[in-house]
Amino acid sequence: MPIALITGASKGIGKAIAEELAGRKIDLLLIARTEELLKTIAEDLHTKYAIQADHLAVDLSKDDAVEQIMHWCENKKKDISILVNNAGYGLSGSFEKYSITEQRDMMLVNMQVPVQLTHALLPSLRKQSQAYILNIASTAAYQAVPGLSLYAASKAFILNFSRGLNYELRDSTVSVTAICPGATATDFPKRAMVSAKATKAAEKVNMSPENVAKIAVKAMFDKKTEMIAGFFNKLTVFFVWLLPKKIVEKIAAGIYEL
Repeated sequence: MPIALITGASKGIGKAIAEELAGRKIDLLLIARTEELLKTIAEDLHTKYAIQADHLAVDLSKDDAVEQIMHWCENKKKDISILVNNAGYGLSGSFEKYSITEQRDMMLVNMQVPVQLTHALLPSLRKQSQAYILNIASTAAYQAVPGLSLYAASKAFILNFSRGLNYELRDSTVSVTAICPGATATDFPKRAMVSAKATKAAEKVNMSPENVAKIAVKAMFDKKTEMIAGFFNKLTVFFVWLLPKKIVEKIAAGIYEL
C-alpha cells in the first residue's frame, strides 16, 4: 500500500489532503507541531478509512527537524511514495516589523525544509514504481506582495523549484506538482497576524481546504507540473500577469495597509 508523508498535517489544507489520500486507501505519516491534534487526526482517519496513520510532532523551524523526520521514517521501515510539503506560514506587515530570527524561522519552514525533505527522500522515491512530490505554493508566488514580501518570495521559490525539479525528473518515476491556492479558510490569517481589513477581503473569496485538497491531489496524480486552485484565483493570476507590476503591488499594499 502506498505511504504518504505530509507536513503541516494537523490543520487546514494539510489535514484536508490527509483525508483525501486516506479516502484513496493510502497510509499516512503525519507531521506537525501539535501532538494532541495529530494523534486525534491519525486515530480518526485510521478508524474511518481502515488505513495506517502514524504521526510525529516536530517543530519544523528547528535545525534538526528533517533529521528527526528521517530517523523516524527509518525506524518505521516504510518506503515513502508520496511526499506532501504543505507546512508553511506568513508574517504580515513591514519587513522590519519582525526580527531576523522570526524571518529565518519562516524561511526554514517555507523553503529549507521542503528542499531538505525532498533531497533526503528522493533516492527512495526513485525506487518506487511511481512516486509523487506535492509542494504547496500560493498565488502569492506570481507577484511581489508588500506586507507579505518574504512570504510571497518564499512561495515563488517553491513554485520555481518545483517546476525545475519536475523537468529534471521527467525521465524518472517521480513527478513533482506545485499547487497554488489563493485565499483559503484556514488559520493562515491568524498565524500571519493579517489585518482585519485583509482578512475581511479574503473571506469574500475563500475556498475551503477540502476543495483545495481535492484539486491538489487530482493534479498530483495527473502529474500536472503546476495548478492554480479555483477559477477566481486563475483569473487573479491572469490579471497579475496582464497589469503593470507597480499597479499590482499598489493594490496588494492597499489590502495589507502599508
